[in-house]
Amino acid sequence: MSTGDRQGRYGEAVFRPEQAGEDDRIDLGALTYDDMTMDRLRALGAGPGWNCLEAGAGTGTIARRLIEEAGVRNVLAVDRDVRFLGSRPLPGLDLLEADISGPGFDPGRRFQLVHARFVLMHLRSWRRLIAGLAGLLAEDGVLVLSDAVDLTTAAAPPTPYTRVMQAMWQGLRDTIGTDVSWVPDYPRHMRDAGLVSVAAEIRVPPLVPHSPISRFWAGTWDRAREAIVATALVEDATVDEAIRYLDSPDCAALSPGMLTAWGRRQADLVR
Repeated sequence: MSTGDRQGRYGEAVFRPEQAGEDDRIDLGALTYDDMTMDRLRALGAGPGWNCLEAGAGTGTIARRLIEEAGVRNVLAVDRDVRFLGSRPLPGLDLLEADISGPGFDPGRRFQLVHARFVLMHLRSWRRLIAGLAGLLAEDGVLVLSDAVDLTTAAAPPTPYTRVMQAMWQGLRDTIGTDVSWVPDYPRHMRDAGLVSVAAEIRVPPLVPHSPISRFWAGTWDRAREAIVATALVEDATVDEAIRYLDSPDCAALSPGMLTAWGRRQADLVR
């Protein structure tokens, strides 16, 4: 995922797919969020006969569940690196190794569903991509986009957890351009892209010791440790303290939320 010339890229500067255990880290996020995502996609009608695009497909858990559980006809799973997607072929699952942020990205067909989760927040070209992904919708197709909402605000108590979470967002912004500050405005941006029936929701998974989300954040902080410490907001020892806190019975904090926004393309716009 390109984040601009000045900064690095997701998957290169941090979260490299060749790093041992990166697929496991991604799957911990899937264990946390997949049921939430599938509930929303089904509620929006994803089912038999649908052709779907999964942008930034990661390890492919949603792409596979759309086929196996929702019964969609086909999913085109797109990622800059498809090594995790190709490990378990499935009828109806097509793979495309491509950069969705590249100029002129177009897979050459249109879809009833275009979905991306925790993708656009890592891309400096997010505004253009919302419009671009909306342009890949078939008549009455639905665009569903999910990204993180930071709940560790400046008013949050300065615990090791909140300090490291805040340093992580700053470190990722400095390193690869990650920016979640615009995410609460997703509905407006979807309307600006010409979509209708726009709505949004926020889901916040509970931080429970030894849970997938707690293990996900521990692994994420460890892999982004260099970027986190480089902010000078926390020291290396503070990262370790925050990781221990996640598995402590004293843990009482909010995980970042997942904001999901959706909108449909009007039929008269594609004729």
